[in-house]
Amino acid sequence: MTAVFGHLNPDTDAITAALVYAHLLSRQGTPAQAYRLGELNFETAFVLQQAGVEAPSLLSELPAGSEVALVDHNESAQSLAGLKSLTVTHVVDHHKLGDLETSQPALLRFEPVGCTATILMRLHREAGLSIDATDARLLLSAVLSDTLHFRSPTTTAADREAAAFLAPIAGITDVTAYAMQMFAAKSDLGDTPAEKLLKMDYKVFPFGAGKWGLGVIETTNPGYVFGRQAELLAAMQAEKESSGLDGVLLSVVDILNETNRTLVPSESEAAVVNAAFGASTEAQVADLQDRISRKKQIVPALEAYFAAHA
Repeated sequence: MTAVFGHLNPDTDAITAALVYAHLLSRQGTPAQAYRLGELNFETAFVLQQAGVEAPSLLSELPAGSEVALVDHNESAQSLAGLKSLTVTHVVDHHKLGDLETSQPALLRFEPVGCTATILMRLHREAGLSIDATDARLLLSAVLSDTLHFRSPTTTAADREAAAFLAPIAGITDVTAYAMQMFAAKSDLGDTPAEKLLKMDYKVFPFGAGKWGLGVIETTNPGYVFGRQAELLAAMQAEKESSGLDGVLLSVVDILNETNRTLVPSESEAAVVNAAFGASTEAQVADLQDRISRKKQIVPALEAYFAAHA
């Protein structure tokens, strides 16, 4: 049985891609089971509830040599512990190639699109297989989530085409209204502990000789997040120290206004933010303006900065 999973601190794309790809592989003769590597965020929980689908089981380890399929990631720092001891048989991803190593030839599908779901929709069509209503709803939800309802600069024509194809199958007649329901669920943060808010959409990246943690909170209510700024900064500093990171940043993305104000816990991060983005930090907040995509606008700028200062 092939274990299918997305990245740590999973978002809607990671969870739905695992579910749909496991279903697709099983239909194609490769028995597969979807798993998750972390807790669901509020948006993903809403999506699964609306689709009538149970969350995948939580996976913490697998025996060496186990066959796995990766979706929505390919870097070991973002994956299951001990990934290098496992047998990676499939990867479907829309991120840059990281430190992926395989012990045998694997089926790899990478495309520069806004969402893994867009690739999975294409895999169904290429295989001549229909997509049922539940899988269509899951895939559509992921496209809307990862592209911020087509607001993100990662959005491509293929993502728009995928949404248009999937919506009628999913039975969603008003895609905009559904996207707003998803974003409302994402923004309903309540009394969530600051440590959990930081990790809801959080990835660790190698930059130069060190590692940085980059979190994102996408919300229609940024005022709530900044009302908890002190708690979040303390959580960021604690995570930096406990995980031995060189830096931590938390971008607060206003979905509707398409802006990014980033929390900066110390002067060392502030210096990098200023050099990489030309943004000054005031009261531990840097205005990164319309840089709302971690994948396309934040990580590449930091990679360029650290490459120039190696």
